[in-house]
Amino acid sequence: MDLYLQILNVNMKRSTLFHVLFATALSVVLIYPAPARQGTKMAPDAKTMTIEGAVRDLACPVQNPAGTATSFSLKCTLDCVKHGSPIIFLTKTGLIYFPISADMPDSDQREKMMPFVGKYVQATGAVFERNGTRAIAITQIKELKSVHVDTDAR
Repeated sequence: MDLYLQILNVNMKRSTLFHVLFATALSVVLIYPAPARQGTKMAPDAKTMTIEGAVRDLACPVQNPAGTATSFSLKCTLDCVKHGSPIIFLTKTGLIYFPISADMPDSDQREKMMPFVGKYVQATGAVFERNGTRAIAITQIKELKSVHVDTDAR
């Protein structure tokens, strides 16, 4: 009978330990995302701006400074974008803006930007800058057909 009580006591301790560990793990899973959700609204003082530039890949203008917002290789741009290079806006003054969403967590803007790759556009939205990196949460975008773009450049 003593052996039976000892086995029962060990099984109860294991069961209790399992329940304590399970409750702790569940609490961590439920509580942990709360800090990540805090502060996920766009800054209320975000400045809305309109920028103009070419929608293109990041790699080409960074690695080939001869490429500009109005003179670049469309084939290279399309190839780089198809292979996953980030899509950016390159202004005539050489500034680079990354398209971002107005939501947090951020959502991919690639699908929204693909029809504009290789085109010169005007985009309006909240603009952010941090240590020289620029981003725009686009609310409106349109192609500027009046701007001549030489896409045969090498």
